[in-house]
Amino acid sequence: MRLVSVAALAAFSLIAADIPRPAPKTVFPAANGVSIDTSKHAGKVIALEFLLTTCPHCQKTAAILQRMQDEYGSRGFQALGVATNTEVPTVVEDFRRQFGIKFPVGWGQRDVVHTYLQHSVMQTMYMPQLIFIDKKGTIRAYYPGGHNFYDDMRQVQNMRDQIEALMKESATSAPKPAPKGPAKTAAAVKK
Repeated sequence: MRLVSVAALAAFSLIAADIPRPAPKTVFPAANGVSIDTSKHAGKVIALEFLLTTCPHCQKTAAILQRMQDEYGSRGFQALGVATNTEVPTVVEDFRRQFGIKFPVGWGQRDVVHTYLQHSVMQTMYMPQLIFIDKKGTIRAYYPGGHNFYDDMRQVQNMRDQIEALMKESATSAPKPAPKGPAKTAAAVKK
């Protein structure tokens, strides 16, 4: 049993993203000549969801992010989305209309998304993948699909807690190093 646990931890450490780290300078295309570029939102707290438009968990997370955008947008928060469906961009606008998503949603090829997230292409990527970027453009938290951050009873509060913690920081304060492990975040996440 112990050998399996050690092996599992060793395997995870090979795929775990470095947090905190600067958000990659990647631009994802979106409709109407708009693009998803986190650097355009410098000085804001950003939640960036990588999603599949057909995934119920992604749809729910996007709807909650829209609530957060409505609640915190005027205070310096920006929700963004990047769809990774193979048939995008044709489905993105339908997705936004169907679920009432007003924040920008673009699309990205899987290999680009894997690189952005530092996620091994050899590992299954469960959706959604959600990252939080602080006011300085540093990725401070990363929640892969299946993480307890998405727990039905706590997901809204977990998002509020993450957003509020990052909004309290000044744009010049340095992030504290995050502990290594499945929930990558500079703020402690209760499991």
